[in-house]
Amino acid sequence: MTLTRKGQATRERILEAAADLIAHRGVAGTSTEDVRKAAGISGSQLYHYFDSKQALIRAVILRQAEAPLVPGEPVMGPLDSFEALRAWADAAVEHQEHNHGRGDCTLTSLAGELGPADDQLREDLCNVFERWQSLLHDGLKAMRERGELRADADLDELSMALLAALQGGGLLSRTLRTAEPLRASMNAALAYVRSFMP
Repeated sequence: MTLTRKGQATRERILEAAADLIAHRGVAGTSTEDVRKAAGISGSQLYHYFDSKQALIRAVILRQAEAPLVPGEPVMGPLDSFEALRAWADAAVEHQEHNHGRGDCTLTSLAGELGPADDQLREDLCNVFERWQSLLHDGLKAMRERGELRADADLDELSMALLAALQGGGLLSRTLRTAEPLRASMNAALAYVRSFMP
């Protein structure tokens, strides 16, 4: 669908409202009627852009996929040094502290609400997580090529550890309403990376 500038702004407003509601209520607790009211649009406008709740959730996933690895932060440069990884981890923890442990509409929270039949949404989420792991993998590969990581460093495992630390630590932090789980998980993952430094 090709949208006018006004149409694009309306669609973005709908997605912003949906993401905000999902952050506070979850997917199950957010209806299309809730989104319609929050976005200040008519039902026909909502269904012009999204013909079902699943289509709306899928668009939210794809929108969040374009966000930086740390919500609320500008897109960071390549994560291709230990200093860059440390800055990325610190930004994630700082964001969590700023929110007092309360969450954004994250892909982890969306993944936790998927039902067994939500195969398309699960595939969308898998694609995003794989892309994010690839960004981390590329940075670690650059470090290894410069001799900043030993040749025996398993980049697949290290990049997955970093991603799991961010996502798992973030989920625990939102549940416990404190940034400490995220701080601990990121510190542990970074220590694991550091263990492969010569």
